[in-house]
Amino acid sequence: MEKLTLRKIKSSDKKYFSAWWRDKELIKLTSGVLTPISDKGIEKIFLKIKESKNDLHYLILIDKGVIGHVSLIKRRSGWWETQIVIGEKEYQNKGLGTMAIKALLKRTKRLGVSKTFLEVRPTNKRAVRTYEKCGFNRVGVKKYLRNKHPPETLRMELVESRL
Repeated sequence: MEKLTLRKIKSSDKKYFSAWWRDKELIKLTSGVLTPISDKGIEKIFLKIKESKNDLHYLILIDKGVIGHVSLIKRRSGWWETQIVIGEKEYQNKGLGTMAIKALLKRTKRLGVSKTFLEVRPTNKRAVRTYEKCGFNRVGVKKYLRNKHPPETLRMELVESRL
């Protein structure tokens, strides 16, 4: 069995994000915005991720090889949003997303995070199954009237008891 680990992002990791943010298949599953992103745009977004003081961003590694990204972003009212991308296609559909989310959730527990949510395309059945395996519950569909990318998302929540 391959060993999955999470590690904090460093400057040299921009190359992975650049490839993933330009992969049309991945974009269709995530943001849906197919407009090509410039090098300057990638630099700006990557710096924001890397320099964030409140959010947690990790690369997902299998046997020291980078396969994706998982994050925990601080939102309002004590909620944290998680996002994940398995960017390397040969590692998709192998249960590694479930392993990465569970590894992230172990960290959230240690940090005292008790309310985590995510938004996923309702049509991304593979991701919805992954999140359900990790304990997330379907809460409702959120419609974005002014946004065609995506026009709606499924909100899923995980609330840990502090007992």
